[in-house]
Amino acid sequence: MAVISESIKDMKGYKLHIVKTEKFKTNTIVWKMKAPLTSEDVTKRALLPYVLQSSSKAYPSTSKFRSYLDELYGANLYVDVSKKGEYQVLSFSLEIANEKFLSDPDPLLKKGMQLMSEILVNPLAENETFDKDTVEKEKRTLKQRIQAVYDDKMRYSNFRLVQEMCKDEPYALHVNGEIDDIPQIDEKNLYEYYKKAFAEDELDLFIIGDVDETEVQSIAQDLLQFEQRTPKLVEASKSVHVEEKTVKDKEDVKQGKLNIGYRTNVLYGDRDYYALQVFNGIFGGFSHSKLFLNVREKNSLAYYVASRLESHKGLMMVMSGIEFENFELAVKIIREQMEAMQAGDFTDQEIEQTKAVIENQMLETMDTARGMVEVLYHNVVSRENVSLDDWLLGMSKTSKEEIVDVAKKVQLDTIYFLTGLEGDK
Repeated sequence: MAVISESIKDMKGYKLHIVKTEKFKTNTIVWKMKAPLTSEDVTKRALLPYVLQSSSKAYPSTSKFRSYLDELYGANLYVDVSKKGEYQVLSFSLEIANEKFLSDPDPLLKKGMQLMSEILVNPLAENETFDKDTVEKEKRTLKQRIQAVYDDKMRYSNFRLVQEMCKDEPYALHVNGEIDDIPQIDEKNLYEYYKKAFAEDELDLFIIGDVDETEVQSIAQDLLQFEQRTPKLVEASKSVHVEEKTVKDKEDVKQGKLNIGYRTNVLYGDRDYYALQVFNGIFGGFSHSKLFLNVREKNSLAYYVASRLESHKGLMMVMSGIEFENFELAVKIIREQMEAMQAGDFTDQEIEQTKAVIENQMLETMDTARGMVEVLYHNVVSRENVSLDDWLLGMSKTSKEEIVDVAKKVQLDTIYFLTGLEGDK
């Protein structure tokens, strides 16, 4: 039984992914654009989707845009910028009612796809130049988004860990770019970058819902056509020479942030990727994990503690909030939990519990259309073809020996501690 059935069509300059499902009363249209992370383009790229979504030729102001969305039975439009490994991905998502469930026979799917096309290919621009007011407004908002990372110490400490751990690697770049780059961006050079992105990016259109595949393909063909291209690929490197280091920053904070970065030496699509997922769940991924039980519950050292994977870069991050004076002890106990994993010091019950939680989590993700897209998009980024059924089966068949083997591949790279001005010396 296929959990999800995806049909992929080669279109002019992009791939069309159709997931026909009766699970939702809405249809979801998601456009994704992927390019390698570079210091020259990261900030322009972070700004671009927000400029495109705020106005277009047909809807020259945000209020006109919003009022048209209301006409479409309250359709929702979102944009997002994310990092997947060493790629920067722009996402445009439109969720719209399925006309099958309305008394009004208005062809809403077609109108939704027309609106997506309007956003992407008909921006508010003249003479190869974006609207100046729109660009300036979105530059101010981008500056606030970047600043917000510095104000949120949990996010900031994770950003600093990545900066230190991945020095001289594109992954060290922040997904929203650099505040210092913003003044150099204007309506002309951003438009030039817009043309470059649509000429060179890897482009994917996802349509999720109770739709007719032939109709979707025909509408997409009419609305969206781009130059054929060979997407730029980043060679994923797993074997980075690791020399363990500790970095401490002092700021006016009330609680210490201890973040530890590991190299897993495993990427999405690798044979031992399933074992890595189970390993992470037992180590620090869930509330029954070793980190949660030993660092937080048993020793009361952390306000929060968890680990998460970056599947396309081969990293695992441990994030925790601790009292300044507990730094040494917290690091020691976290090291002990890793040693326990590498020694196979965990039970069959922990394995089964973790597998059950991972499966539930994955199926919950698939309960939303955008969640489905995120899961399917892993295959685009990794250039692998792992179906959800294979993923769930591979994870469920993972043995204790495989978990221990994958644990032994994990190397501690960087310990980062954000402490108080009067805190840890």
